[in-house]
Amino acid sequence: MILAIDVGNTNIVIGCLSKENGTTLFEERLNTDHKKTSIEYAIAIKTILDIHNVKETDICGAIMSSSVPPVTRQVRQGSEILLKKPTLVVAPGMKTGVDIKIDDPAALGADLLVGAVAGIDNYGTPLILIDMGTATTISVIDNKSKFLGGMILPGVRVSLEGLTSHAAHLPDIAIEKPEKLINGTTVGSMQSGSIYGHASCIDGMVERIWEELGYETTVVATGGFAKLVIPCCKKKITVDNQLLIKGLYILYKKNIRI
Repeated sequence: MILAIDVGNTNIVIGCLSKENGTTLFEERLNTDHKKTSIEYAIAIKTILDIHNVKETDICGAIMSSSVPPVTRQVRQGSEILLKKPTLVVAPGMKTGVDIKIDDPAALGADLLVGAVAGIDNYGTPLILIDMGTATTISVIDNKSKFLGGMILPGVRVSLEGLTSHAAHLPDIAIEKPEKLINGTTVGSMQSGSIYGHASCIDGMVERIWEELGYETTVVATGGFAKLVIPCCKKKITVDNQLLIKGLYILYKKNIRI
């Protein structure tokens, strides 16, 4: 098995994939905690493996990507303490197969790179990739498989927290799809604005990207809020919550002989 770890600002996604064909055996999430030590992360990873009846000796290798530099070292060391073998970290210079055409290719976030690798492999090009986490990122890959760049906007939770922190009379609410678009309650109105507002934003951004490219693309979304927001979009968008785990497996194969 291959252990794949993606460190995000809100969650750490941990998954195990078949060494032979990349089938995802399981995927779980941990809260990203800047205060945890390496040994605490080792314990957390071991707990997940135990729940799924996976032994450390069943894992032949590990790879991780991280968009949270302060946590990268602790998670990597935690993985290595547990597995007693090196953990490959996604970084500039790796073999990726992605033709990156942004101003500074080395500055491309690891999560965006991993998503692009999996997106191209699983869905082809041209392609729009949407990752809905703490931030919502939109990446564009053209019909010549060139990674052109994209957009970054506040995520669903960040947007809502910004609203409640600046409006004294608005309460903290659970982020859920409301029963209807037009709501007669404060909570329902906030939920409608958060979910349908973000969905409308994504629809609009996809439309603008297509106009700039001059052609339509496949659109794929991943991340913690994708399954909540994307069904409210009018555009045809595929939700793939295992996209980054798949991308990590592909990168592992490209860079480690298995």
